[in-house]
Amino acid sequence: SSSNVRIEDCYIVSGDDCIAIKSGWDEYGIAFNMSSKHIVSSSNVRIEDCYIVSGDDCIAIKSGWDEYGIAFNMSSKHIVIRRLTCISPTSAVIALGSEMSGGIEDVRAEDITAIHSESGIRIKTAIGRGAYVKDIFVRRMNLHTMKWVFWMTGTYGQHPDDNFDPKAIPVVQNISYNNVVAENVTMAAKLEGIPGAPFTGICIYNVSAEVVKSKKPIWNCTDVEGVSSHVTPTPCAQIPEYPDRITHCPFPEDDLPVDCVGLKECSYRRTKP
Repeated sequence: SSSNVRIEDCYIVSGDDCIAIKSGWDEYGIAFNMSSKHIVSSSNVRIEDCYIVSGDDCIAIKSGWDEYGIAFNMSSKHIVIRRLTCISPTSAVIALGSEMSGGIEDVRAEDITAIHSESGIRIKTAIGRGAYVKDIFVRRMNLHTMKWVFWMTGTYGQHPDDNFDPKAIPVVQNISYNNVVAENVTMAAKLEGIPGAPFTGICIYNVSAEVVKSKKPIWNCTDVEGVSSHVTPTPCAQIPEYPDRITHCPFPEDDLPVDCVGLKECSYRRTKP
């Protein structure tokens, strides 16, 4: 159920498991710790041309929490986010997890602008979640005044109860970032996987981050594996540069079913009784 929801200048079309959100979703979040847009266990979602000011993540993608999400077993997948502008001083522009126990896959985000936000794309999970976050594709981000450009954590330790399975280890793999420009950031990246189950397949290409003077390390990487090319400042050793081998990171060019959903306008005429 929902309450106190305001949507302006927005078309919402649902059918055949598709949701399309387009044309000027303007929202100002007034609550702390409340993401402006939750996508939970949903497939074929398109979000375009939105401007969001939030007290938490501007967009959060989830799929269930610990043993409950594992039992329900419904992923969030085939999600497109285009031309999003976000202001989120204490959280992420787009957050994946931490409730991701049904799985999250095939998320495509492009042409993202962030102003005074904590991080661009954040992936958060923990032991007990199980499932996966995989095939995440991001390109053309412009970030202004951020704490972290890239942020991943495998130790987001909150649980709904004590019945979670400590052997349910999440898999994080195939995460791609292309063409990112960031200015006035505290750290380029904070990438923390899970000991014994590192986050793998990270690809970072053509990134320029203007980092302010700070006592914090520019890159902080543990239990992650990947590659990079044409990245400034120089990435951590776990994400080595291969400028002669890598000309881009993967980004799918095919259309998803939700891209074929047509948006229709309805007209009405008011008549006197």
